Amino acid sequence: PSSPLQIENMRFTTAFLIIACANAFAPTNHMGPATPSVHVNSALSMADGEFDFDVAIIGCGVGGHGAALHSRAQGLSTGVFAGGDVGGTCVNRGCVPSKALLAASGRVREMKDSPHLESLGIEVEGEVKYSRQGIADHAKNLANRVKGNLENSLVGLGCDVVEGRGILTGNPHEVKDSLTGKVYTAKDIILAPGSIPFVPPGVEVDEKTVYTSDGALELQHVPEWVAIIGSGYIGLEFSDVYTALGSEVTFIEALPNIMPTFDREIAKQAERLLIRDRPIDYRTGVFAAEVTPGIPGEKPVTIKMIDANTKEHVETIEVDAAMVATGRVPNTKDMGLEDMGIETQRGFVAVNEKMQVLTKHEDGEVIPNVYCIGDANGKMMLAHAASAQGISAIENIAGREHIVDHSAVPAACFTHPEISMVGPTEEQAIEMAEKEGWTLGKSQGSFRANSKALAEGEGNGMAKVLFKKETGHVVAVHIIGLHAADLIQECANAVAAGTTVQELSMMVHTHPTLSEVMDEAFKSAAGVGGGH
Repeated sequence: PSSPLQIENMRFTTAFLIIACANAFAPTNHMGPATPSVHVNSALSMADGEFDFDVAIIGCGVGGHGAALHSRAQGLSTGVFAGGDVGGTCVNRGCVPSKALLAASGRVREMKDSPHLESLGIEVEGEVKYSRQGIADHAKNLANRVKGNLENSLVGLGCDVVEGRGILTGNPHEVKDSLTGKVYTAKDIILAPGSIPFVPPGVEVDEKTVYTSDGALELQHVPEWVAIIGSGYIGLEFSDVYTALGSEVTFIEALPNIMPTFDREIAKQAERLLIRDRPIDYRTGVFAAEVTPGIPGEKPVTIKMIDANTKEHVETIEVDAAMVATGRVPNTKDMGLEDMGIETQRGFVAVNEKMQVLTKHEDGEVIPNVYCIGDANGKMMLAHAASAQGISAIENIAGREHIVDHSAVPAACFTHPEISMVGPTEEQAIEMAEKEGWTLGKSQGSFRANSKALAEGEGNGMAKVLFKKETGHVVAVHIIGLHAADLIQECANAVAAGTTVQELSMMVHTHPTLSEVMDEAFKSAAGVGGGH
């Protein structure tokens, strides 16, 4: 039997994952109490004896786990094909361990920042030291703890966990266990295989001196000089870790701008706060055409760069290590998609708004009783988006039509300071306004004028609210600053609920807190005074 601590961890993990994605759901869709009576909405149940499971879920990352919990909450018999990877990328090789590295390295950065500490009246005598292995162990231990909690929650709620990877057989309602070869049947099947790091052609990965995020999270060594290929979320977060621990970093970005996916105004602030004042330089508009591994402490990594347009050789550098952070691709190979008549594009599975799988991306037909959630469908490659899609798929399986509002799903980059956003960039919003015929409004809040931020000595940053002038509805919010990842949730909820800036400006924010940065922006948008 489970110990009281295990039970409490299970309850915490279950509640956390469900609550975390709740903002993506429209307020009119009420998910009532989990009672077996809801089960009648499914055409067939385990009691009918025709299927082994009501729902079979291939994959056990955050998306598959979220789907499994909600499936059991509806009284549906549920089988999860874990593929030996309970927790998936997020828990084992992504969000969770990377936050542990960022937390530990962030403390090192803070304790080494003598001017900042002195401004607070704090003196640190002697050298600030850290244990590389200790930090690596912190990340590994956290991942293992969360993984254990996830597994306990599945078993505790009555899910059948199959160790092998699930493979479609080509026959409706069938999933084969890759380990035993046993074929299981299910009324409905949810594909949640997740994604793997993308390694561009010409890049040789040994996961020692040239590695993806998978290898970087093990923190086998802290290189003196590391090149990071790609300057998106993953690359930025690891530059934060490496520079805090004493490394020099060079970004290699194929697109013309550093941090190309971020709102341009936020990216400029991020360049000032996260790059310019740190031992970081960058090359833009170039490909890392050839990357050859080295030997730690003996032979450098060689990186040959070519112009992204002309493809002519530009520069060759030798560094101690290279991290490949060029995005991710679906983990959909060898799972029987072709046998089911499913055509993919670059590995992505086409789905409609209900997460039902389509035969192809262009004019595809629905494949009955098959759904796909998370990174594999490419709609939004975020763990909490995958969980939201999993819950939505179960809602549709249970006969209650539901569509995830992806425009209300927030995202965050956990650098120091953090960056967060919900909705389109300002550049995209301008295009949307012109196309759809509405006027874009813009307002800002400042950390520099916030009492709590100033008390922390962290006055850098801003919050930007984009809204429709005609109606006051919030279109997007972008934040860079202290605890930006926490501040974005109020904004995401506003987008999901259709709350206007006028309504938000009249909502009382606690003083003195960082939330008043948003209060200032909302009041400015609505033309209301009195923000702190």
